[in-house]
Amino acid sequence: MPLASIPSPSQGVWHLGVVPIRAYALCIVLGVIVAVIMGERRWRARGGAPGTIVDLAVWAVPFGLVGGRLYHVITDWQLYFGPDAPNEPIEALFIWNGGLGIWGAVALGALGVWFGCRGRGISLSAVADTVAPGIAVAQAIGRWGNYFNQELFGSPTDLPWGLEIDPDRPGTVPGEATYHPTFLYESIWDLGLALVLIWAGRRFALRHGRVFALYVAGYTVGRFWIEGLRVDTAHHIFGLRLNQWTSVILFIAALVYFWYAGRKTGEESVGVPPELALEGAGAVDPAHPSDEADEAEKAGGAEKAGGAEEDGEDDRPEGRAEPAGVTSELAPGGAGAVDPAHPSDQADEAEKAGAAGTPGASREEIAVRTAAEGEKERP
Repeated sequence: MPLASIPSPSQGVWHLGVVPIRAYALCIVLGVIVAVIMGERRWRARGGAPGTIVDLAVWAVPFGLVGGRLYHVITDWQLYFGPDAPNEPIEALFIWNGGLGIWGAVALGALGVWFGCRGRGISLSAVADTVAPGIAVAQAIGRWGNYFNQELFGSPTDLPWGLEIDPDRPGTVPGEATYHPTFLYESIWDLGLALVLIWAGRRFALRHGRVFALYVAGYTVGRFWIEGLRVDTAHHIFGLRLNQWTSVILFIAALVYFWYAGRKTGEESVGVPPELALEGAGAVDPAHPSDEADEAEKAGGAEKAGGAEEDGEDDRPEGRAEPAGVTSELAPGGAGAVDPAHPSDQADEAEKAGAAGTPGASREEIAVRTAAEGEKERP
């Protein structure tokens, strides 16, 4: 008997009346919530619209749960459909009893996110890089569900952190009481991986899915080692468990993609934030739609659409008429108007000064002021 050990919970299910509260489900839900919160913060920091990751989670979570369960049932079919299966076939649907394959969850979850990204016109690779650290943290939290279920533990050990497992649990060895806490190993590994992903993404400005590729590569390294410690039933190929082979294949694929994505230089779409939506041409104020404009506003727009000649007549003082032959180009406020009979390059200084001093003056007024200036200058 080791000097120290980690005790296992006496139960993993509590009842609130007739409603069962399962620790495994709570760990999964808590992991999803944390991942979404982290993803939202990182997405906004990247310039994306708030609420995007929450909306995408509506696609990712159900797809991921189905994919994770399918992977578990397919790779461990003998637990439900074998001749000596310890479980009934219907129990393949009992997700609350444990059994979610991370690779199936990520694969189908990514498919759900892809559907959501298409509807929003944003880049899947940008979303993948954003949520990668959160996925790692969610896995770290979700692994504690295995602790409450006393499942997926490792081989017997006398280390001080050995995990106590009830003797009647599947996979136990007669005469052994403590086992490697593989759930704890993976939880610590995933938390460390999340920190590395955040640091590497900022330090090297990783884009185009390279942070996600780094997540896959980093996770598979730890999973290969931890999988070798487990004693639960699994398929073996050439002396390695099926999940170890899966880890090797995905590790190589992640490295290849990491190298390939490093050659991409294009921009990734993160959508248009709501506050910028009104800056585009022809944008409509959502707080005051055009079909609700009041009559005064519409009337004001109609008056502004009037001709320049009507504006000139309205602006002139009462009783003063426009001299004959003056076109609308010389109306008050007409900037840059030119008299074809008296080009500006032939005007004397006095006329220019008078015109500048009294904007909108008529030609008669300018002529009177010019004559007066001439009388002053005459000896």
